[in-house]
This record gives sequence, structure tokens and C-alpha cells, in this order.
Amino acid sequence: MKVVIVGCTHAGTIAAAQILKTHPETEVTIYERNDDISFLSCGIYLYLGGKVKNLEDMFYSSPEELQQQGADIRTHHNVLSINTVSKRLRAVNIKTGEMIDDSYDKLIMCTGSTAAVPPLSGIDESKVLLCKNFQQAQEIYETAQHNHRIAVIGAGYSGTEITESYAQTNHEVLLLTSGAQVMHHYIGPEISAKVTELLEAHQVEIHLNQRVSEFTSDEKGDLLIKTMSGEAFSADLAIVCTGFVPSTTLLRNQVQMDRHGALLTNKFMQTSNPDIYAAGDSCAVRFNPTGRPAYTPLATNAIRQAVLAATNIFGNTMPYMGTQATSALQLFDYSIATTGLTYKYALRNGFKAQQIIYEDTWRPTYMPTTDKIKIVLIYDQETRRILGCQLISKHEIAQSANTISLAIQNDNTIDDLAYVDMLFQPNFDYPFNYLNLAAQKAIDQEREAGRDNPRFTALGNDVPRP
Repeated sequence: MKVVIVGCTHAGTIAAAQILKTHPETEVTIYERNDDISFLSCGIYLYLGGKVKNLEDMFYSSPEELQQQGADIRTHHNVLSINTVSKRLRAVNIKTGEMIDDSYDKLIMCTGSTAAVPPLSGIDESKVLLCKNFQQAQEIYETAQHNHRIAVIGAGYSGTEITESYAQTNHEVLLLTSGAQVMHHYIGPEISAKVTELLEAHQVEIHLNQRVSEFTSDEKGDLLIKTMSGEAFSADLAIVCTGFVPSTTLLRNQVQMDRHGALLTNKFMQTSNPDIYAAGDSCAVRFNPTGRPAYTPLATNAIRQAVLAATNIFGNTMPYMGTQATSALQLFDYSIATTGLTYKYALRNGFKAQQIIYEDTWRPTYMPTTDKIKIVLIYDQETRRILGCQLISKHEIAQSANTISLAIQNDNTIDDLAYVDMLFQPNFDYPFNYLNLAAQKAIDQEREAGRDNPRFTALGNDVPRP
């Protein structure tokens, strides 16, 4: 079998390695427009903040490594067109201009995403930079060395992380977002308020509900950032972190896509064309809390999908379990983690949602030290099924999001979570773990509202008799 992989960041790298490990006889050809592969863009803020000294450490593979495994990897090659009927493609060697025609038996699309570039006047200004790949990260790092006032446009994960990095490196930082809170897609207002407090405590200037409309310069040559509200903000440099869009133009009008242009796949990562599979930021995923496709560009999704695509091209045997979009970040001294839906988005998706806010210390106060913890747990009032959770603490609480992710994956209820077996030892938690206690608070809320769980009220009749 001849397999062609287009794109080689996370999904392409993992797919190629998986194929060559399990089916080394396969002819694998990889086309990648850059000269590097497998760059962890989530490490950009670590580099900008000085936590990682070498940006090159963010690569976990190389063209040479894949070549040694048996792949024909063609870096600096841009695929220009794909004909899904004839199963052929055309590419150009960017360095030499040589045109290449190639064929495939199976095609894996791992073209990823690009930074979402707002259609704004002045977006191509030299002082306006995008943040996604290795080259852009290098440019941001070098440029920021000579600029003091940095404006970050967009307060999602990337924007918030980069803001933190510059707030800790003696820069004056301005954060602008079109939303009414920071990280509004990922956390609710309860935890977002704490994030805002932390940023402002480190002298970050935050402006909410400010949609940028134009980049221009004043009479001194300083960058001016104008917004739809009519305000203008000055900066030495602007970094645009307004999200990502899938790179799928090569298959436009040839396979099914969603409204974002993301490739739609079945549970085996197979597109509407049976010989074309997809993985990573180029495709939509099944978002388990809603059961519907969603565009969720995360490296964790990419590597899982890549293994599945690389396996299923030899026969659809391994279905995709979907995702809860579980993620986390370290903000100053705090761990923040999220999985599933926020309360706002649960309501927007038609659920009769409820939420509780659990606050306490993560372990007993008689221990030498402890820290406060806040958990926001979202569930469906009608089914009691867990829909989402966000957590914040100075304690390393991020791994608890993985537990909730599994609960959502398995359609567990607040009743399941309330009494599921979890360890107790005063070094680690209370006799009931804080996740147990959060779910018990949700049960109490339902009971007080007159919505007892029939399963538990009837349990007395099901107790085995001696």
C-alpha cells in the first residue's frame, strides 16, 4: 500500500510513526511545506517567559528520524492540488520550483490549522505579529526584546499564556478581548474573575468587550490599535492570538466539511471519501458532552486521531471515543483546568443545566500546609449526567480534570461521582476526595429543589437479604 500524508506537525508525525511501526512494509510519503516537523506550539509561552531556554527543544521528532524509520519525507514541498477521483496530487519543491506529480492508495490529511487572521486594516503591519508556528515564535521573541509595551489581542489559552509570559519579563502588557471575560470559551465567570485578578495583580492592563477594528500608526510611529467602540490603544508591538482555522482548501468541494471548513470524519477518522482519512486541527471531532461534531484544535486530539487514522487505513477496527476538550494551564502560581461544557455553553446547547461551586482546602487544615480549591461542576438536571467542570488552585489540581473527563466520557452522573472509590490519606485529601464532595453538593442542591434521584430513594428495596 502507498500512503501519502499531507502535513507533518503532531498528527502527521504520529501517523507516520504508527504506520511504520505496525506495517513497516508500507510505502509512506510525507509532504510538509516547512523544513521542520512536530513543533509544540503550546511551548511558545514557556520560551517567551524564559522557562524553556531553547525553542528547538519544542520539537519531539525530526525529518531524519522519520526517514530512518522508513518514510520518504519531503520537507519544503507544498501540495498544490489533490484530485480525489484519480487519487493523484501535485506538489512543488519550494526551494527549486520543481513540480511533482504523485499518487496514493490511501491519503491522510494532517494539514492542521493556521492562525485566524482577522480581516483588519493594518494586520500586515510589521509591528503586528501572529503566534502559531516555530518561525513566528522566533520572530515574536526577537522583536519583543526591543519593545516594552506589548499588546496581546485575544484572551483564549494562547493569549492568556503569552500575557503571563510578558508580565513576568518586565514588559508592560495590554490584553484586549472581544469577550465579556477572559477565556470565555473555556471557563465560567467564577474562575475567569480569579484569572483577571491574577493578571491585574501583575500589572496587566485588561480591556474586555473590545473588538479590534484597525491597526495603524500615530505621528510618532507608535502602533495604534483601534476598536469597534471607538477607543484607541498604543503599543510598541501587537501579538494576535485570535484562534485558529482549519487548513483544508485542498479538499474543498471534494469531501464533506463543517461550516468552519473542518473535515468531517466518521468514528474511524475516515472522511466522506473512503480512501481519505484525517487527523488533527484540519478536522472536526465528536464532542462527547453534546454528541455533536465540534472544531477543537488541541494537540491531544491530534495525536489520538493520528494513531486511529494510521490504524484504520488497514481496516476500520479502532473507533474514536471522542473528546471532552480537556485542557489546563499554569498561570503564575495557580493550576487551572477545564473539561466539557461551561454552564453558559451547556444552556446554549439546550441542556437543562445546573451548576454548583465547591470551595474548600484540598486537604485537612491540620496538615502543615494546604491551599484553597475552587471547583465549578456542571450537570444536566434531568439526567444528572456530568457535563463539564472547571478547577483552580495553587495546588496541582489539573489531573482532577482527567477524572472528570473520564466521567463525562462514560456518561457518569453526579450520583456516580459523589461516591466513587477514591483514596484517602491526609497528605492528599479528606476522607471524601474534593471531587466526591463537589458532586455531593450537587446532590444536595437537587434534593433541596425537590428533585431526589429515584435510583437512590428506591435502593432500600434492593438491599440483598441474608
